[in-house]
Amino acid sequence: MATARIVPSASSGPVNKIVTARDAVRLIRSGDTVAIGGFGGVGFAEEIIHTIADAHAASEQDAATFGRPSDLTLFFGVGQGRPTEGRGVNRLAQPGLVRRVIGAHFNFIPTIQQLVIGNQVEAYNLPLGTLCHLYRDIAAGKPGHVSRIGLGTFVDPRLGGGKLNARTTEDLVRLMEIDGEEYLFYKTIPINVGIIRGTTADPNGNITLEREALTNETLSLAMAAHNSGGLVIAQVERIAEANTLNPRQVKIPGVLVDCIVVATDEKSQWQTSATPYNPAYSGEMRVPMTSLAPLPMSERKVIARRAAMELRPNSVVNLGVGMPEGVAAVVAEEKASDLMTLTAEPGVIGGVPAGGRNFGAATNAQAVIDMPYQFDFYDGGGLDVAFLGLAQADREGNINVSKFGPRLAGAGGFIDISSNAKKVVFCGTHTAGDLEVAIREGKLLIERDGKHKKFIEQVEHRTFSGPVAARQGKEVLYITERAVFRLTREGLELIEVAPGVDVQRDVIDRMAFAPIVRAPRLMDARIFRPEPMGLRDDLLRLPFDARFAYDEERNTLFMNFSDEHVKSQELIDRYCDKIRDIVEPLGHKVYAVVNYDGWEVDRELEDRYLEAVKAMGEKYFLGVTRFSSSAFMRAKLGERLDSRGVAPHIFESEGEATEAVRETLGHGG
Repeated sequence: MATARIVPSASSGPVNKIVTARDAVRLIRSGDTVAIGGFGGVGFAEEIIHTIADAHAASEQDAATFGRPSDLTLFFGVGQGRPTEGRGVNRLAQPGLVRRVIGAHFNFIPTIQQLVIGNQVEAYNLPLGTLCHLYRDIAAGKPGHVSRIGLGTFVDPRLGGGKLNARTTEDLVRLMEIDGEEYLFYKTIPINVGIIRGTTADPNGNITLEREALTNETLSLAMAAHNSGGLVIAQVERIAEANTLNPRQVKIPGVLVDCIVVATDEKSQWQTSATPYNPAYSGEMRVPMTSLAPLPMSERKVIARRAAMELRPNSVVNLGVGMPEGVAAVVAEEKASDLMTLTAEPGVIGGVPAGGRNFGAATNAQAVIDMPYQFDFYDGGGLDVAFLGLAQADREGNINVSKFGPRLAGAGGFIDISSNAKKVVFCGTHTAGDLEVAIREGKLLIERDGKHKKFIEQVEHRTFSGPVAARQGKEVLYITERAVFRLTREGLELIEVAPGVDVQRDVIDRMAFAPIVRAPRLMDARIFRPEPMGLRDDLLRLPFDARFAYDEERNTLFMNFSDEHVKSQELIDRYCDKIRDIVEPLGHKVYAVVNYDGWEVDRELEDRYLEAVKAMGEKYFLGVTRFSSSAFMRAKLGERLDSRGVAPHIFESEGEATEAVRETLGHGG
């Protein structure tokens, strides 16, 4: 018969729940499922975790007095640790202490990685957002969490069900169908012990988080443990008198909390893994934002510049760690930061997300919400675009960022973010290992190629499913320093190459498979020049896709080129591609009405533009009318079109141009 836990009763009126870390840990029993809150080093109750490790390593005499937890199941989001210092969850990698781990991200806990890869513990990798949502479902007494997140990835039972080694056999994820649609069902499990962190507590267990950089999954985790009949242990920085905390600031009500531990080691209460305390991270103050130093011209800047061209005004954006972080620097250099809202998955909205060991925090955030709610927003399609890393890709467009041989990074929030963002842009170098490039006179030179191919026949671990995204019609790009690919139903298509690059030698031969190659164009020349690209002006213009509208009733394609400045071959190609994408599926030619108000074309591109106009007109249009309020533009454009044998039909207003189309239709045109 199991020994009952004797803890201060949360329902027996005001009691003093303040205990030492050793007394709190003594209540943890062997075989317990222990949920650990925090995002990396943010909001992590390190002193309690270290005490668990010390208790397990204690002598038999001490164990008889203080208890010796063993065979624990660890349940966590982003593995909490400081690997270079051997701190955090890394200390729990002791023989007999851990039986099973269920986590989203393992990068900061290499000692736990070793247990998993060595087949010494059972192990599962679940998406971060799904794991956060499981806490809420456990709290609500539900049997599991139903979601499309993970379909077609390594979490899908058909591809492993999130299991990480041969020792792991129990199914925590199963495939199900609702109204003909596939879903994944993630099984809930009771939480015996929840370990959380706050800033201030009172003796009744009420907790505020005013000095924390994030609120994380703290409330959901505490509720899950409490409603499972489990124990909630909270580490805090300080104690307030009973009934003095502002109820609006209390994030964890005392009815959920069993033990309060006041940290005795200052480092165990650091705001992030790298920062003891930054008032800008907690929102205590806002700081002037000095301009970020521009990135030096390199492969990193080339990738970030090309990726930034996928931004649209007022976009809600998620930037992954590593290569995608360069997008923020490019946008700052282009003075366009105010035209988008950056977010980070643990709950930050707005401001400037921190990088490195401070990742998760943000300076001057507009809002910080609980992590499960952030993933509600992401899962429902709230992200306009996500810029994520590219470690491995294959011919189907699958991506691996989670597992490479003996190295286990884990998916983190990658699966959640990439599954439902409206557009996904993967960013990374074309090859890996000692790659050296140079940019000279507007061209990319591969001085020494990387030792390892990143575009391989089949990824080892599928963190993103190309086939699933293709069936959904999702816009997906893969951007390297020398090429841009897009996802199609047939696989990856090469659509752009850098100037100075040989397509066969530098792109295709450095891949393990041949991509689809139709007519790749050159990447925008501005990317390879030292001066800013003029991105802000581009963003403030009418969005490209919004310039095209097909009226089925009139069989007319309306094209709005107003205030557009054609200064690259890429834009001409985009015009042609868009017309082709709209008209070809119709199976017949259409009429066109084109707005040329304020339109310009660089002199060196004039001939190529007019040739494209003639080619598109002959192939796709029954007739074209154009209009501009500028008499000079009407005369100039009309003369040039006429010289190419293209009937100008240029009018002063849209009404006149549209009426001319109607007359053509009325005559059976």
